[in-house]
Amino acid sequence: MTNETKTWIITGASSGLGLALAEAALAAGEHVIGTARRAGRFDALAARYGDRFLVVEHDVRDTAGAAAVVQRALEVFGRVDVLVNNAGAGQVGTAEEITDAALRAMLEQHLFGPAAFVRAVLPHLRERRSGAIVQMSSQGGRMSFPAVGSYSAGKFALEGWSEALAGEVAPFGIRVLIVEPSRFRTAFNAADVLTTAQRSSVYDEATRAVRANMAEADGVQEGDPARAARVIRDMLDTPGAPLRLPLGAEAVRNLTRVYRGALDDVEKWAAVSESADFPGLPPAVRAF
Repeated sequence: MTNETKTWIITGASSGLGLALAEAALAAGEHVIGTARRAGRFDALAARYGDRFLVVEHDVRDTAGAAAVVQRALEVFGRVDVLVNNAGAGQVGTAEEITDAALRAMLEQHLFGPAAFVRAVLPHLRERRSGAIVQMSSQGGRMSFPAVGSYSAGKFALEGWSEALAGEVAPFGIRVLIVEPSRFRTAFNAADVLTTAQRSSVYDEATRAVRANMAEADGVQEGDPARAARVIRDMLDTPGAPLRLPLGAEAVRNLTRVYRGALDDVEKWAAVSESADFPGLPPAVRAF
């Protein structure tokens, strides 16, 4: 190991985009700390890459355990260059069908877990005045539709939190990249992976098409995880890279439509919105 060898922490690295990123980093001669709830899922990867791949059994919802994962990485490899908050899962259910516990599970996986890892790694990154934090969000972190509100709630929260984070850590040379994938050929849509709330027939008209579409996507998603991993790696080395990176053609199409629609609404109703201010006052001045 040389001082130039990058070290990655990737949560949820045993499958999907997390696995693709881990394989790309290891193939490039870098070091990876991969977490998953079941360490045995890493047996094949550990056999191929030996000491360059460190397996840590960890549930991202265990926020108290995040610091120990980071500390283990520092003990073994001496540094951390990239944190990828990838662990998470999908959930289907309307607002009335999703319980408090199910909603909290989404927030724990998609906000509180990543936040705990960021807090644990930042002192090290600040001291070195370099590094990157990759937040794996979704196109569902900027848009939503019936039956995925609880999933989007976690991703929307992650994006708002991460946007503030980016401004806080930029003076220390630390980059934040929010990745917004569309559908990729992973197990995300598999029946035994995608969590589904107890279904109420009351909402069949509003959600039938969405539910069917999500199930039918399993195994035929157009996104290539290996290509996605290369794009993310390249973006971390690209000067002037954006804070948010839509990933996949569908994400580009959908987010373009959402942004344009939102801007149209702001402009259409601007006079009504502005009428809520005290008349005659100068525009507000802020420091940001």
